[in-house]
Amino acid sequence: MPVQKATERVNNFGEVALGYDEKMAVEEANRCIQCKKPTCIKGCPVGVKIPEFIQLIKEKKVPEAVSKIKEKNSFPAICGRVCPQENQCEKYCVLAKKKAPVAIGRLERFAADYMLDNREESYEVPSDTGYKVAIVGAGPAGLTCAADLAKLGHKVTIFEALHVPGGVLMYGIPEFRLPKNIVKTEIENLKKLGVEIELNYVVGMLDTVDELLEQGYNAVFIGTGAGLPYFMNIPGENLNGVYSANEFLTRTNLMKAYDFPNNSTPIKVGEKVAVIGAGNVAMDAARTALRLGAKESYIVYRRSQEEIPARHEELEHAVEEGVQLKLLISPTEIHGDKNGWVKGMTCINYELGEPDASGRRKPIAIKGSEHYFSIDTVVMAIGQGPNPLVLKTTPGLELNKYGNIVANENGQTSKQGVFAGGDIVTGAATVILAMGAGRKAAKAIDEYLKTISNN
Repeated sequence: MPVQKATERVNNFGEVALGYDEKMAVEEANRCIQCKKPTCIKGCPVGVKIPEFIQLIKEKKVPEAVSKIKEKNSFPAICGRVCPQENQCEKYCVLAKKKAPVAIGRLERFAADYMLDNREESYEVPSDTGYKVAIVGAGPAGLTCAADLAKLGHKVTIFEALHVPGGVLMYGIPEFRLPKNIVKTEIENLKKLGVEIELNYVVGMLDTVDELLEQGYNAVFIGTGAGLPYFMNIPGENLNGVYSANEFLTRTNLMKAYDFPNNSTPIKVGEKVAVIGAGNVAMDAARTALRLGAKESYIVYRRSQEEIPARHEELEHAVEEGVQLKLLISPTEIHGDKNGWVKGMTCINYELGEPDASGRRKPIAIKGSEHYFSIDTVVMAIGQGPNPLVLKTTPGLELNKYGNIVANENGQTSKQGVFAGGDIVTGAATVILAMGAGRKAAKAIDEYLKTISNN
């Protein structure tokens, strides 16, 4: 797929991958052999009918292809960009046994973009069932749950704590991977189904889940994600210039700190930035640092490149742009200057032992290998946990030892009429897994509402 040149894109926030044109899309679609028993579908968390939509692209029936995708996935332009297809649908493509799998994600993106660029979609709002559902959180899980419930005729209201809907799609994923106008357009399409969105509405402070139920909502879906950043609990993490990846990316993506003072939120980066961690969020932060003016941006990771959890494409793009890998090391202390600003880190080297419970080789610190690493800014990207506000204000909601909501495979929690899905249940995962959880919960909520009507 065509991309912006690394030397150019590192100086702007424009999208890196430029997408297929129709000729490229048809050529790629023609590689699909239309298996009688398509294994690709089992790798899709929302069950998109992949061979069917690809066949429609082959026939240049792009609007029909989008309609086929949207039978299962309401947000194809988003998923076509940020889903880890290589570990999902494309992993199960039969062509992958001998050569490159069909680029399913890129075809999904092509079809969705074609519709966004060329046609305004119309939506038929179904008859009102009379049931009301409250969705807490306007991230991938909440938006998907809302879309499916609205298509069934239920009245849906989303309550979002931030001033814009989209959750991690808006605050976490940079513009160069997921343009915000794509997210905004998909959400506007959702509103055409009758979904209402209440912004700046912090459930747990303004109303509790129980109060929403008392106000006449027949069910509540909690999709508040994983927005509480983890830190390493090492000395110096409270110094100026230490960010969580959440804060670093939110300041940039949502608050437009790159355009300070035209926008009111500042961000100080310095010349040398160290991002601790090596997942997709870490890659986003390291690449963002370069775009904000850092001369050197490092991924600091205590395992080897083989164990890096980020998507291969994101790692490749990061390295092309100049992000440097500091592997098999980790900080033990962050040091500051007399004014309290970061000036460096003490790091220790690691070697790899036998695989641990995660299946990855266990990092083992090498005694006596401590060394100093001069740095101006540190970004912690080692994971996120659940925001506790809704959980603390909802009595009767069972939580696991990590503070996540306990729910069955359909999203039903320990509390009648309350469902949950996405990162708030599983811990931090992928956008498409959250969407899949939202779909399952919507189906379960619909069945629950029918139970109410039967009583």
